[in-house]
Amino acid sequence: MTARTPAADDGSDEALALLRDTGPAVPRRKAGPPGQDRAEPVHRESGGNASAKPGSGASSKPHRSSAPAPHRRASSWADARAVAARAGRSAPPRAHRVPLEQALGETLTGPLTALTDLPSFDTSAMDGWAVAGPGPWAVQDGGVLAGHAVPGPLGDGEAVRIATGARIPGGATAVIRSEHARFDEARTLLQADRVVLHGQDIRPRGQECRSGDALLPATALVTPAVLGLAAAAGYDELATVPRPRVEVLVLGDELLTQGLPHDGLIRDALGPMLGVWLRALGADVIATRRLKDDAGSLLAAVTASSADLVITTGGTAAGPVDHVHPVLHKAGAELLVDGVAVRPGHPMLLAQIGVGKHLVGLPGNPLAAVSGLLTLAEPLLRELAHRARPVTYTAPLRNAVQGHPHDTRLVPVVHRAERVLPLHYNGPAMLRGVAAADGLAVVPPGGAREDQEVEILDLPWAHAGSGDGCFT
Repeated sequence: MTARTPAADDGSDEALALLRDTGPAVPRRKAGPPGQDRAEPVHRESGGNASAKPGSGASSKPHRSSAPAPHRRASSWADARAVAARAGRSAPPRAHRVPLEQALGETLTGPLTALTDLPSFDTSAMDGWAVAGPGPWAVQDGGVLAGHAVPGPLGDGEAVRIATGARIPGGATAVIRSEHARFDEARTLLQADRVVLHGQDIRPRGQECRSGDALLPATALVTPAVLGLAAAAGYDELATVPRPRVEVLVLGDELLTQGLPHDGLIRDALGPMLGVWLRALGADVIATRRLKDDAGSLLAAVTASSADLVITTGGTAAGPVDHVHPVLHKAGAELLVDGVAVRPGHPMLLAQIGVGKHLVGLPGNPLAAVSGLLTLAEPLLRELAHRARPVTYTAPLRNAVQGHPHDTRLVPVVHRAERVLPLHYNGPAMLRGVAAADGLAVVPPGGAREDQEVEILDLPWAHAGSGDGCFT
């Protein structure tokens, strides 16, 4: 895996701060009806992949134009991500209290403070003997077990068997591990094989924390270890930010859910992929539904959805069955991002529908949809869930990457020998490259040369390993 170099400070934090105060970097406007402020599509999105054949690869919308209309202003890739993050921060606050196990993957709404001392009494750190004073020691009958009644006190020169986690008897000064103790020849006195230090192998009350101590800050992610800490600290429930509720609407008359493509029909590649990807981004996916190319059905689904975020696939351009823009207009939505200068995926969009509800329109081509997911949905969901912003880093390219003259490119890469290796099969309709990738390289307009440092977007499974079938 490559050594990761933190990205240089380019003022992006200041830019985000300005966005909070001054609004999004692109003009907000109502979605217009078909033909309003938009021209007919002029070409199909190519993704800048010279080796890809047009129309090759799995595709959910191969017949549709995915070029933004010429009169529509596209946001830069960085501005689009900033606007999506701002939209998430501007949403009404959300919080609930849930049993511990249900809080996994959510973020704390406030600091986690200890409700008790940890440990709450002096306990034995080892199986062995609790002893009082210097040895040798006379052994009391019985023993002290974890969870049992308070043991009787020890006098100087006395010892008693004790189990790990058991309460230390009054008067005890140390615990001797079983393997470090022995009886004398008469088996009447306990002796130690090494020097016994005062307080050894005793976990004193409050060693880890005292009641009221702050254990974790607000917005900490609830991991399995956090659940264990919260339980130890006395919690039955946690106050957290609920996972954003997401509904996925996969659009298209041509989509099959099983079997081989035939008679102009193709397999739906996005339905099986998007739900699990969104869950990896912290979302609660309440449904994945497939809709025909019908404006009325789409309008009903969008307006009736109870989700915080609706994801649509395809239909974001201006073709004869691209219904997303007119549906948003009828729903009274406000477009926050309407096209992004990125390849693949430039006809993506972000809209606000009422208070606290958003829609991200993804292109129908699979890799273009992934681009939209990481450009708009990821920062929006991260802010809705109050998750920490990922650490930005750069890595050098092993090979040069051809760029688009004006747009950013997102190219699947895999980490190899301190550099990242660009992958083939990176056209907008292809998933073969990203399936083998552990990240996407952010290639600036004009391309990037060999060994040039570029920003890397890690995929959720970044370090779980990947195949070797698509490397250059």
